[in-house]
Amino acid sequence: MKKVMIVAHSKCGLFSPFVTEQAEALKVAGIQIRMFGIEGKGLTGYLKNLPKLKKALREFAPDAIHAHYGLSGLLANIQRKCPVITTYHGSDIHAGGWILRLSRLCMRLSKFNVFVSQLLLDKSGFKKDNVSVIPCGVDISLFHPIEKGAARKLLKRGFEEGTSYVLFAGAFGDKVKNSPLAEEVIKHMKEYGPVELWELKGYSRQEVNILLNSVDCLLMTSFNEGSPMVIKEAMAVGCPIVSVDVGDVKSLISGVDGCFVSGRSVDELSKCIRQALGFGKTEGRSKLISNGLSQDNVVKKLLEVYDRC
Repeated sequence: MKKVMIVAHSKCGLFSPFVTEQAEALKVAGIQIRMFGIEGKGLTGYLKNLPKLKKALREFAPDAIHAHYGLSGLLANIQRKCPVITTYHGSDIHAGGWILRLSRLCMRLSKFNVFVSQLLLDKSGFKKDNVSVIPCGVDISLFHPIEKGAARKLLKRGFEEGTSYVLFAGAFGDKVKNSPLAEEVIKHMKEYGPVELWELKGYSRQEVNILLNSVDCLLMTSFNEGSPMVIKEAMAVGCPIVSVDVGDVKSLISGVDGCFVSGRSVDELSKCIRQALGFGKTEGRSKLISNGLSQDNVVKKLLEVYDRC
């Protein structure tokens, strides 16, 4: 059995859901996993974790380290005995400046590099062959279609007859998600009838599944993304999607009726939302599975990377 240590930023012991869910799927596939959470921010904050990381490596003796994000990978690469696989998710590349420079250093030091989209790989400028594009996968048993009326009863949140509900793809306070544009679009939409914009924040993973099945469409207006999980989760449940052209969204939803890629104008976005609101369930789930983006399929690709390392 292979032993892999997952190294990623954590807050109060909690990791990003896509990191945790991928790790759990790797366990099911027979990999012995240990999670190492990096506490703190900035380069200095990360470096303070080095003694604890070295101690954890001595105790666990992994065959490889799988780090998530460039700074995590750089920390993991300070030791040179255990090979490091680093996955880049977007903010480590889009940030530019010193974060991108340190992420590029991490690319040179890592045994293997994984980018969650081709656009990210292109933007990184990385040209060597120890690289692969592997988006994070979706747990299609967790994210599955539920009839809208049944989902709304499960959510136990007030729904008004005749009102359309649009889910914003993130927290309003996250500046990268660009909520002011979404709010302006919904304000413009109200001349066609009552519309509410809901924030995606503070829900459990099970509740996110119910929420995506309850709303009339998902709206993404981000300034930048890598391979946004919420888009793939919306596809898995058949939720209509309206998004600006960001990350790999265009390739993800291309050809799926009820899913739209829009320019960033209020008029164009509102037009796409009006089309999406009356659509019902999409065939996004079939597209997601056929593109190999289920969690199980992604784990198979990662196992191949682990074998190479």
